[in-house]
Order: sequence, then structure tokens, then C-alpha cells
Amino acid sequence: MADSKRAVIFGAGNVGRGFLGQLFCESGYRVTFVDIDEPLIKAMRDRGSYTVRLVNNDGIDEVTVGPVSGLLSSDAEAVAGALVEATLGATAVGARVLPYIAPLLAQGIAQRARRGIDQPLNIIVCENLKNAANILRDDVLEHLDPAAHDYFERHVGFVDTVIGRMVPELSPDLRAQDTTLIIVEPYKELPVDRDAFVGQRSGDIRAEIPAVVGMEAHTGFQLFTARKLYLHNAGHAILGYLGYRRGHELGYTALEDPEIRAVLDAALQESVGGIVASYGADRAWLEDHVRDLTERFANRVLADPVLRLGRDPLRKLAPGDRLVGAARCAEKAGVTPTHLAWGIAAALAFDAPSDSRAVELQAKIARSGVAQVMHDVCGIDADEPLGKAVLERYEQLRTEPRWQAVRRDVNALDAGA
Repeated sequence: MADSKRAVIFGAGNVGRGFLGQLFCESGYRVTFVDIDEPLIKAMRDRGSYTVRLVNNDGIDEVTVGPVSGLLSSDAEAVAGALVEATLGATAVGARVLPYIAPLLAQGIAQRARRGIDQPLNIIVCENLKNAANILRDDVLEHLDPAAHDYFERHVGFVDTVIGRMVPELSPDLRAQDTTLIIVEPYKELPVDRDAFVGQRSGDIRAEIPAVVGMEAHTGFQLFTARKLYLHNAGHAILGYLGYRRGHELGYTALEDPEIRAVLDAALQESVGGIVASYGADRAWLEDHVRDLTERFANRVLADPVLRLGRDPLRKLAPGDRLVGAARCAEKAGVTPTHLAWGIAAALAFDAPSDSRAVELQAKIARSGVAQVMHDVCGIDADEPLGKAVLERYEQLRTEPRWQAVRRDVNALDAGA
């Protein structure tokens, strides 16, 4: 194996290129991206670098990230070869794509086993999916030659993380100017699950945490997952769904709306109380995080659309996800989460025609009624306290003048989240 540090990142999009690539390159790694975007892969391979634009309300800074290269995911042999040389891996492809990269990972791991490579390969799994690392691990194992199973157990780690950096969608005009450009906020914290790393030295398994800029390894990682999901993601969802209701196009203008801000602040306090009760977390630490989040939500230069923040309400209304999961967590503190209920109600009312999952949700409600859909999608019964709170607020959203603001053309913004 080559002496230099090498990393393979599956996914050259918002998280892969917009966060991981920068951290890995700053830490001395030569990064190979694997993606289906042929123009992007060619551009990075030709240049050996790409451009990251860091933006916040204080200004703009551009950095060149490298050295990097790229491979198309269709070139399985080349991808496996890159994995053989790698000392670190990561995925940032989206939860639905994980089954498609599992065979590529299995092929590379099998080659490492055949060559007897002792150095461990830890793969940081950066997907917006609970237990993503274990899910990917199981998928890879299904595709792996049984002869390599023992090697796999001893030499390959799948490490959960939570991604906090916000990355807006790039406009077609900006991409035309520079195919490699990615615009991000400067936030630079990458918490990872310390207990998931593997390593081997002199025949004994031991965890060796790679030195990566911004990466912090923690035990008891469920707390960090809860913090991300029930504060960051829940906050974004509330801004998205209530912002849409009030006619806002962008997240930061929704944040500036007094009606929405009052709900957001109280909902995040409900989440804080639930996380303290459920995980024994330090309240002051969580409240510091909430203050940091709301400052970052106010980033006007990112210009995050409410349609991106609210996209795919069916997924975001799942029982363990950002809104209902946060509400259930808050209930453990002995309260009915009446402000998180606003977020759930607004998500149920989200009817953006440009969002196919919102259209699907509204079709379900038209067929079965909101109470039945709340039960089926959210796991909330109409006669429990949370269900009553959600249904009351759902009706208010549909009838009260303050939630019937004249809409700007938010439905024309077909952005992704």
C-alpha cells in the first residue's frame, strides 16, 4: 500500500464534496470521489481540486480543496482498486442509494482480504438515516464472499456520524460557471461514534481514531444523534412547514417572522427537555447548541428555501424522525409538546405541488382523513394528548387568518433537501 494517506468518499454532492472532502484534504488525505455525475467527476479529475465557497452574514471566503480525483461508480474495478489503497472511507450518497454502493464496498474489501492488508478501513457513514452504519454494514456483508467474513469483522469499521454543516442547492448558473463549486456555511464539527472504529496491531483488535480536522470521537453516540435530529432537523422542519404556511420563500425570513419564531423557540425547548430526560444530557450544553443553531439558521447568504427544508413530509413525519420523534422524546419529560405539535400539524398540511411526496400525503388525507393519516404515518392516535394537540393546530392552520397569509410564489421554487 502507498505510504500517503488516501480516502475514498462515495458521493460527491452536498456532504461529500461540501464537507467531508474539505476536512479530509485539510488532514493530509488524497481523496477519491465516487459518483454518477460524469461532468463533475471529469472536472475534478482534470483539475485535481475543486472550489468551496464559505458563506455567512459576515462575508464570503473561497478555498481550493485538493488533492482529489474522481471515479464513476459504474467503474467497479477502479473503485475496488481505490478501496484497496484507502486508509479511510466515507459515504454521503443518500439513504436510498446505500444498497447500490454496498456491492462496490464488498468488492474492494474482498480484494483487501485477498492481499492480506492489515491496516483497518473505517468507513464514516454520513447518511440522514437512523442506524445508517449498521444498515450499510449488513448490506455489505450480504455481498461479501464468506471467505472474507473474518477479515471483515476484524479490519472494517462502519462509523455513525451526524452532519451539521448546511449546504444549499447550487443554481444552474453557478454550476455552469464552475462545475466543481459548492457553497457551504463555515461550520466545521464532525462528531463520530468512537465505539464503532476498528483497528488491528500485532494481532489484537484495537480502535485507532484517524486524525481528521473537525472530527471528534464520542462514546454514547445516541445523544449526538438525538441532538441533531430533535434540535437541528426539527428546527429546520418547523421553519420549512410554518414558513410555507405564512408565505415565506426562505428559511431566514421565516426565522424573522415573530409568529414562527415564538413556536420555534418553544418547540426547541421542549426538545431540550426531552433529550435531558431521555439521555441525561447537560441542559446548558444543549441550550448553547440551540443558540448556535438559531444564529446559523439566520444565515442570509445561504438563502435556504422553505421547500428544501420541508421536502418529503412523509419521511419527516415518521414516528422516529425529527418532529414526532422529538415530540415523543419531550413526553418523557412529563409534558405534552404543544409547540412541536405545531410542526407536526404544519407538516400534515404541507401541500406544495412541486413536492411529489407532499402531493402523495395530501392524497392520503383526502382519502382517509387527517386523523387516520396521522395514525398511519406518524403513529399518533387521535385521542391521545399529542394527537389532540396536533389536530387542534391542524384545524387552526386551515382556518385562522394568521396562517392564511397571501402566498408568494413559493411553489415555483423546485429545490431539493
